[in-house]
Amino acid sequence: MAETLDKREVVVVGLGWAGSIVAAEMAKAGKDVLGLERGAEKKTEDYLLAHDEYRYVVGHEMMQDLSKETITYRNNLEEEALPMRRFGAFLIGTDVGGGGVHWNGDTWRYNPYDFEIKSRTDEKYGEDKLSDDYLIQDWGITYEELEPYYEKYEKTAGVSGEQNPMGPERKMPYPTPPMKMTPLLSDFKAACEAAGATPFRTPSGNMSESYTNPDGMTINACQYCGFCEKFGCEWGAKSSPIVSTIPVAKQHDNFEMRTHANVVDIVKEDGEVTGVRFVDTRTHEEFIQPADVVVITSHTTNNTKLLLHSDLGTPYDPETGEGAVGKNYCLHITPSVTGFFDTEYNLSMGAGALGVTVDDFNNDNFDHSDLDFIHGGSISMKQQGKRPILENAVPDTVEKNWGAEFKAESVKAYNRSAGAWAQMITLPYRTNYLSLDPTYKDDYGRPLLRLTYDVTDHDRNVHSYIGDRIEEIIDEMNPIAKNRSVLDEHFDILPAHNDHIVGGTIMGADPETSVVNNYLQMWDADNVFVIGGSNFPHNGGYNPTGTVGALAYRAAEGIEKYLDDNGPLVED
Repeated sequence: MAETLDKREVVVVGLGWAGSIVAAEMAKAGKDVLGLERGAEKKTEDYLLAHDEYRYVVGHEMMQDLSKETITYRNNLEEEALPMRRFGAFLIGTDVGGGGVHWNGDTWRYNPYDFEIKSRTDEKYGEDKLSDDYLIQDWGITYEELEPYYEKYEKTAGVSGEQNPMGPERKMPYPTPPMKMTPLLSDFKAACEAAGATPFRTPSGNMSESYTNPDGMTINACQYCGFCEKFGCEWGAKSSPIVSTIPVAKQHDNFEMRTHANVVDIVKEDGEVTGVRFVDTRTHEEFIQPADVVVITSHTTNNTKLLLHSDLGTPYDPETGEGAVGKNYCLHITPSVTGFFDTEYNLSMGAGALGVTVDDFNNDNFDHSDLDFIHGGSISMKQQGKRPILENAVPDTVEKNWGAEFKAESVKAYNRSAGAWAQMITLPYRTNYLSLDPTYKDDYGRPLLRLTYDVTDHDRNVHSYIGDRIEEIIDEMNPIAKNRSVLDEHFDILPAHNDHIVGGTIMGADPETSVVNNYLQMWDADNVFVIGGSNFPHNGGYNPTGTVGALAYRAAEGIEKYLDDNGPLVED
């Protein structure tokens, strides 16, 4: 029997970037807010001496426990989905801060074209540019409307960067200057220019200098130790919820954080949402938490799963096209080329978002009239800090990944090889979606989330084109050998593709084709807000975190308005 707790104004489910932003903003506004996090509380000091590649990168120390809660996947509607037993194509974080603690720090604004991709594509290239199987749609918001919230997130996170020459002109400079240049990145920058592209420094959540944000939180200067991706920052120099937003919420007595609290259902009475049900993961006790407003701010997969379990919204049906919950799932695909050079670089030093990027082949920055795809991808080389277990590239001419030749070549190539890759557009496709599995269940007896996903012809066309552009740039660096990635015929969940999955609770202007409005408020339950990468109708040519942060700030504004206006649908 679940114990019913005292009612709160706002309950926030998940304390990653999105949830911690909402919690901090609600606390500052004087609202009574409870943050529920299924993992443990973590602070900067918990990551001291945590430079253990096997534990954190191979063993996925900071990720969801797949033995208790995983997903199933299949490539098409005819296949039986099977459980994912280890992480590969994406990572689901756990503990306070979520993915905002183990991320690399790349902090982008999506392009104006992304937010109006359907209308702009139709206007410029015609409605028959893509087949109807590609479910592109406008986001229900414009870049201009979201820009103030991008600025607010960047100030909170202290983002280091410079003006993108191919992007919209910034109204304000980045809060901190770009990160350092290195010999490798200088050579890549020169190669980009020789290839006719316009390079600039990658916008970074790793601080180029010590920074104090508008809430008074100090983020330290990056030490370039090379342990960002899949690690928490022991220096407090990578912007994350545990150094920027959660401490702000905790300054207010009207905020409470409850850890080891796994939310399993959104509770309804007489058809109206009244709160959530959660399980204490240590004692297995169940609790009902009543609330005026429920804010779902978990991982893309778990946001969608929670709505499906709670029978909120209409599940997407790929056969009829009806419904929107689970629709428009997209995975980032990353074409890449690794070059092997005579020059030796110090590649152990680095940072997660220490890089140089070109945007010449991204968004609609080039003419697609005679091309068999739209959009493109941002091409970057980053010096993240090489690690010895998983980062030991050798030329393709080395036939075996073991033995004396492999060992000798990997030692030689360790500081003489580097890759450039693209964050590539992936468009939603009719049969790529999320649903509940009819067979497999999680540790709580609930159906697992089922992923149905495969690569599309559009993916293959973009991958080929962008791969050519990357290779042209690497050729300007005069490599002695190079390896180019190959896109497999079918999606496989185990190889590491990328960690940027979106869709499932998409935003839009039409309740028939979206789950939430542009304040991320559910059409079908106006006291429920769903925030995260799950809101994206497609995957653009950038990492999603900056856009998640901006959307979270706008949603917080909407939640406050909803509470102050006594509950109507939030509209402009």
